[in-house]
Amino acid sequence: MTSTAPTLEHELALAAAGGHRFIGAADEVGRGSLAGPVSVGYVVIDPDASPQLPGVRDSKLLSAALRHELVPAIKDWAASWGVGHASAAEIDALGLVPALRLAGLRAATFAHGVQEADAVLLDGNLDWLSATAQPTLLDSLVPGFGATQDIDGLQIPVHTLIKGDLLALSIAAASILAKVERDALMDGYDVSYPAYGWIRNKGYGTAAHRAGIAEHGACEYHRKTWQLTPKVPGKNIESGGEGKTP
Repeated sequence: MTSTAPTLEHELALAAAGGHRFIGAADEVGRGSLAGPVSVGYVVIDPDASPQLPGVRDSKLLSAALRHELVPAIKDWAASWGVGHASAAEIDALGLVPALRLAGLRAATFAHGVQEADAVLLDGNLDWLSATAQPTLLDSLVPGFGATQDIDGLQIPVHTLIKGDLLALSIAAASILAKVERDALMDGYDVSYPAYGWIRNKGYGTAAHRAGIAEHGACEYHRKTWQLTPKVPGKNIESGGEGKTP
């Protein structure tokens, strides 16, 4: 894994290639967790006018203390920023990819700041952020089309970038915002449900977490369509699997 600091190279390239000025960036946290939401961090920047952010890396490479220290600087640096969540119940109802799309839409729609992006860089190789259908001229004539409840994702260009959280400064910044906010949620849930050890595991499938589920059962914050405890040999379990992508 590279230790090189992320840069604005990819943001500048996207802006130049597409004739864009403002570039958005998004990254998710919690995709493989057994409990809690999937969370999406989102920032919008003008890469031509944005300075380097010292210390910003992929959130997984930073300590919790350093992530918290960087949050105010990231919010000041971005023209707009937001974090959106889709709950465990929404993941169960919609499936993982649609829930990610919903969390990303919430992050962008309710972002702090008035600047909208012209295009977005998304970490990974799967575009889960774009709307699944784009409006047509006929759609625009239908009263109510384009209302929030009718849109399931972003309707601006989305460009995926493999290892984007390591390469692109804006994606790394978004990953930190998402990680800090989701961790705080899981710490809060731990107050009501301490048996699962969420302060330590943040909802991921550690042995202690699974032991807590086996002893106490699943709670309201668990993804109940997922395989929460190890399969028993010879027993048919019909629930969804960890990391399932409906």
